[in-house]
Amino acid sequence: MIDFHCHLDLFPDPAEASKRCDLLGVYVLSVTTTPSAWPGTLQIAEGHKRIRTALGLHPQVAHLRMKELSLFEQYLPDTRYVGEIGLDGKSDNGAFWREQVKVFTQTLRLCERAGGRYLSVHSRGAVDEVVECLQTYGKSSFPILHWFTGDERQARSAINAGCWFSVNAAMTSSEKGRRLIACLPRDRVLTETDAPFAKSSGRKLVPWEMSRTRDELAQIWNISREECSRTLLMNLRNLATHEFSRS
Repeated sequence: MIDFHCHLDLFPDPAEASKRCDLLGVYVLSVTTTPSAWPGTLQIAEGHKRIRTALGLHPQVAHLRMKELSLFEQYLPDTRYVGEIGLDGKSDNGAFWREQVKVFTQTLRLCERAGGRYLSVHSRGAVDEVVECLQTYGKSSFPILHWFTGDERQARSAINAGCWFSVNAAMTSSEKGRRLIACLPRDRVLTETDAPFAKSSGRKLVPWEMSRTRDELAQIWNISREECSRTLLMNLRNLATHEFSRS
């Protein structure tokens, strides 16, 4: 099982959640929302070989945490994973759009200077702008668009830009989400939860119940659960073989 976008540090009991993921063999990308949260979140993963911790600066707090870009630069050499970063075009974030763009482009530039990183990218309401920034400033990095909510044209644009996608059960619960997933290349898809925030059918998504998302994905792809599991694991292994220009 794979959860490629999860906020382990925001669970009521992060240590217990991490232990449960490890016991059940879940591969987890534990993302952060601020650079100052990264050291503590990294400690949560200690002793858990399937958990990787990403260094992030979330677009919804970018205007409040711009001063933490120096921390981002300081910690970046210690991880190959960056997230959650990106842009949010939701109306109530519009007043801080300039700050979002500045922070996102600067994080991409820093990753580029470091030789590239795996990126878990937020693109809600801002897919075109995110893709443009990735093409301009993120050519050495490996972007995975988390919880993609764009349209099919934007999906094609992101695919052409080399993006991957992490999908969750909240996406599979709507017809639009299922259509979008169906048009994504199967060899560029991973599963996620965005826990502890996302829900599906009124239930919170958690990484140790990833089989729910796997089963829905198998239905969309019209393949067996076993073949779906093999495809997702192969995708993760292929991702892990990617080499950046320097560490």
